[in-house]
Amino acid sequence: MPNSTVKQIIKDQQIVDDQWRTLADDDNTLAGDIIISSKRWKQDKATFKSHSGGLGILIEFDKHIDDIKDDLDNFDLVAIEFQSFTDGRGYSYATLLRRMGWTKEIRAVGDVLRDQVFYMHRCGFNAFEIRADRDINDALHAFSEFSVAYQPAINNP
Repeated sequence: MPNSTVKQIIKDQQIVDDQWRTLADDDNTLAGDIIISSKRWKQDKATFKSHSGGLGILIEFDKHIDDIKDDLDNFDLVAIEFQSFTDGRGYSYATLLRRMGWTKEIRAVGDVLRDQVFYMHRCGFNAFEIRADRDINDALHAFSEFSVAYQPAINNP
């Protein structure tokens, strides 16, 4: 039985325990694998460059991927926030990252629903924090919902 205190995500089409912790902007606990805001990164790059654990960056819904593209070598993960399921910017950001050659984890966070997972994956996302009020097991089935895609995508050019 999974530990209820450990958050679970979908990564590489499997449900796994999340090893990452999102660091609040006022939190100075730099231990383990952390995800920081782009604001925090810009304020204190030197501290985070020397962090001994994994380092991820959060692209908030009101930021642009260009804000951090020159710093990508510093990160192990890029998390892209969806403020609302109707906001499509994150899809474009994931596609741009993959086209830039980013091969590491791209995680969808925020208002992430089952109905988005299949297309998010086609745009380059490989990890998903499903909204807390939704069933992660149900969301996992989204990958097999369609057997054919008619348009090209990052995962099937």
